[in-house]
Amino acid sequence: MSSEKNRALTGAVLPTFFYYAIPSMVGLIALTTMSLVDGMFVGNFVGSEALASVNLLVPLLTVLYALALMFSIGGSVGAGAHIGAGDARTASSVFSQMLIATVATTTLFALASMVFEPWLFRLLNVPSELVPMVGEYFGILRWALVVQLTTMVLYYFVRADGHPILATVSLLIGSLGNIGLDLLFVWQWKWGLAGAAWSTVIAQLVQAAVLCTYFSSRRRTLHFVWRQSQWSHLFRACYNGVSEFINEISAGVIIWVLNFLLIARLGVDGVAAFSVVSYFIYLSLMLTYGIADALHLLVSQNYGAGNHQRIRQFLSTALACTGGIGLILATSLLLFRDQLTGWFLSGEDAAIVAEAGRLAYAIWPVFLVNGINVILSCYLTAIHQPTPSAIVATLRGLILPACFLLGLAHLFDQAVFRDRFSQWSFLWALPLAEWITFIVAITLCLRRRPDRFEPALPLQPVED
Repeated sequence: MSSEKNRALTGAVLPTFFYYAIPSMVGLIALTTMSLVDGMFVGNFVGSEALASVNLLVPLLTVLYALALMFSIGGSVGAGAHIGAGDARTASSVFSQMLIATVATTTLFALASMVFEPWLFRLLNVPSELVPMVGEYFGILRWALVVQLTTMVLYYFVRADGHPILATVSLLIGSLGNIGLDLLFVWQWKWGLAGAAWSTVIAQLVQAAVLCTYFSSRRRTLHFVWRQSQWSHLFRACYNGVSEFINEISAGVIIWVLNFLLIARLGVDGVAAFSVVSYFIYLSLMLTYGIADALHLLVSQNYGAGNHQRIRQFLSTALACTGGIGLILATSLLLFRDQLTGWFLSGEDAAIVAEAGRLAYAIWPVFLVNGINVILSCYLTAIHQPTPSAIVATLRGLILPACFLLGLAHLFDQAVFRDRFSQWSFLWALPLAEWITFIVAITLCLRRRPDRFEPALPLQPVED
């Protein structure tokens, strides 16, 4: 793809940004809708215990998502820089290695999880009464992950190679298919959690089939090659994507800590209530990732081409969009939290709905800055600054929330505070962690403005 034909390098800033951001946001909104509808079907037609069962698996699943995102974003940013520099051969090598690595790791996980399932459930602190339900769901989902995560990696590279519409269409078809199958399997046929899992499997296969039509495109730059020699590309790309790995795996650790604290203080109903709230956090992050996907692509290619001014303009646009989304979500939760949380549970679970509303009120300030923190971390990744990006990701995703959650939970357990604060007051740790990270992220990014560095490609070109 020559620079004259590459819209990321030469197109007007706002139209170009939204050309890439809107399809990505539409696709991820569809993905979010699929997850939200899954939650609604499970909560309303299977029950609050089923909703809690799904949430208890999240820490384990995020390990796989973390690896896939590291391959996706680290690889696509590296490939994007080489596309911007006109080196299609090296970009294709990175693309091929990321796909091979994803298939290998997800397949090994599926096989290993069959052997170590009882140990994994004990590690996840799954209550004994929920083990059959969790096992039913996970027994099917482990194989769906092989297709789902490989498709995720392919999605990022397809977008990086100038096919955002195809990437979005694949997500839309997969999401709509999943919702339709939920209607059939969960609501109509009463298959319970197994029905939700099977709908995910089939929808992901359809989504992968649509996305694979990319390989027949005459406009594609990237080509898949089985035989690889310079595997250093894999490790360099993974290092550049380490902040995304930290972001995702840290989320799993924090959810594990939250589940432990919630079960100890509020029981399984507390986990179900927070599951409802977590869907809104997920919505916030998916909308942000839609913008971040565009930013990764645009900044990485302009970084490779040395276009400092365009990098700064794309970053400003992304921050403005993300800040507006956060403000809308925070306001909506403040004004309509009872109505919004009530969507996910039946009328028989009114007490859990009320509890979910209280939990939402405790964490609403998160939405004002969590997306901005993600964007700033993504910007640092896109200009190949993995260390400061990893600092931001580690602070917001692991160190600060873990310390504050455990610290506040211990503090509020003391006799002097026990009667003054609610059992869920330790959740104030989440907004506190995001706001402190926000200050650190702004400081790191101001020191790494586009005019303060010289572009340098992160990978050595592939030799003939």
